[in-house]
Amino acid sequence: MAFSADLADRFAVSTWSLHRALGSTYPYKPGGTDAPARQPTYGEGSIALIDLPRQFAERGIFRMEICSFHLPSRLTAYIADLRNAFDKAGVKVQTLLVEDGDLSNPETAERDAEWMASWIEVAMALGAENMRVIAGKAQPTDEALSRAEKHLRWLAERIAGTGIRLVIENWFSLLPGPVEVNRVLDALDGKLGLNGDFGNWSGAGKYGDLAKIIGRAELCHAKAHYSETGLDTEDYVRCVELSNAAGYKGPFTLIYDSSFYEDEWSGILEERDCIAGVLRKATTAA
Repeated sequence: MAFSADLADRFAVSTWSLHRALGSTYPYKPGGTDAPARQPTYGEGSIALIDLPRQFAERGIFRMEICSFHLPSRLTAYIADLRNAFDKAGVKVQTLLVEDGDLSNPETAERDAEWMASWIEVAMALGAENMRVIAGKAQPTDEALSRAEKHLRWLAERIAGTGIRLVIENWFSLLPGPVEVNRVLDALDGKLGLNGDFGNWSGAGKYGDLAKIIGRAELCHAKAHYSETGLDTEDYVRCVELSNAAGYKGPFTLIYDSSFYEDEWSGILEERDCIAGVLRKATTAA
């Protein structure tokens, strides 16, 4: 399917959507080594991260999010080579996803904030537009939320002036609903962005809760639900429609996390086509 330039810019893909094709992970974590050993977490894999920008461009996708555990190395030479692969393919690094740490834990929050800050240099070298961190994993008490806000404010100060936007996500126990998400965003007073995620909340209140935050989102992980019969189109379309209704104008990052298709690209492109249909319908209706 061909896309106009405007519509093409509405899509990104996370490396998580290709975790089986990549196979390996590298478990960077606070207090750990800067060069963790390769783990064949999802098998041996069939592609290397540095080859992905070309594959993205060939499929008409020009935005990519990189999970930190998919980086084989943080060494300057490797990051430069990876950046060159992005530049050559014309693909943007939309977000570096920092996949560990807990800013709400009283015992480790300061250490974890320092560790998260160490990724800013990597994000800059990659030319990333955003860096997503985990706000926290503790239960959302006032104390835990205040602690996370303090460390997020410090991180926001560290990243200021780099051209990179610090963002959080409606994810983990600290942010179980719109009240907590909106509280943290309000506390940071514009210094922190939101990456919304369709798949991180569930249950009867999912749509109402998403509607209360997605209008504030600058990015969105568009994770679809797949069952044994395939894509839950009704749920996916509803999530996109409520995003449109809330005024969300950012990119939809396609998150395919299912074994329904052996070839992960089949699921990714099905998600893209589904969302594109909703966006085209909304444009026509307008």
